[in-house]
Amino acid sequence: MIAYSRMATRQWDGASYDRISAPMERMGLAVLDRLQLSGAETVLDAGCGSGRITEALLERLPHGRVIAVDQSQSMIDAARGRLGAEPRLQLRTLDLLELELEQPLDAILSTATFHWIADHEALFRRLRAALRAGGRLVAQCGGKGNIARLRGAAAPLTERAPYASHFEHFQAPWNYAAAEITEQRLLAAGFSSAHCWLAEAPQQPEQPREFLSTIVLGPHVQQLPEDLRERFMDDVLELLPKPVTVDYVRLNIDATA
Repeated sequence: MIAYSRMATRQWDGASYDRISAPMERMGLAVLDRLQLSGAETVLDAGCGSGRITEALLERLPHGRVIAVDQSQSMIDAARGRLGAEPRLQLRTLDLLELELEQPLDAILSTATFHWIADHEALFRRLRAALRAGGRLVAQCGGKGNIARLRGAAAPLTERAPYASHFEHFQAPWNYAAAEITEQRLLAAGFSSAHCWLAEAPQQPEQPREFLSTIVLGPHVQQLPEDLRERFMDDVLELLPKPVTVDYVRLNIDATA
């Protein structure tokens, strides 16, 4: 999740993410439920974060194995702390745009990751190359319209003192794609079939301040010097209706290689 040239530029705090990512886990478990498994497959968890969904995936593969990758070393460290020395699991710090595996996969699962990657065409080509013929990609990420209301509420702050000068060259690091174009990109990447759809999934995090500063507005917070970050979050929270609701719109992907 930490960026190279074609991915979003930001840092992750794996321990913080693991502590407050229950909303992401709820959405991720619903994605996992869409992936039918016999229990003996080899599955890639593409963007495993701190390992919450990886843990559930391992429970469904008593005779299989999981390769869990994330670009953030902090996330991989948190996942290792959560999952321990599990012989059916490989944890790798890896950019998905550079994915190369020794053996073809039976399936790829991904939750809350693809919207941090700018080049979906290249991403889908890498994922298709990693799958065996007939293998499945089941994924969910932020889609068109994701957190639009929340970002709209925070946007005026970036144009005011003392924040404006720090956002002069800020570029939103998200790629919130529509369903139709995603289907087209998957088919162009070599998938034999693809079905994508958008779904609203509003969440009310139990720790809204840390949730927003770590996940939703992390790129904004990291754009600021340390002495302005807490003040910025104070101002954001003052603007938002209570309880704080994150207006997630999720892009769901089901594709077959």
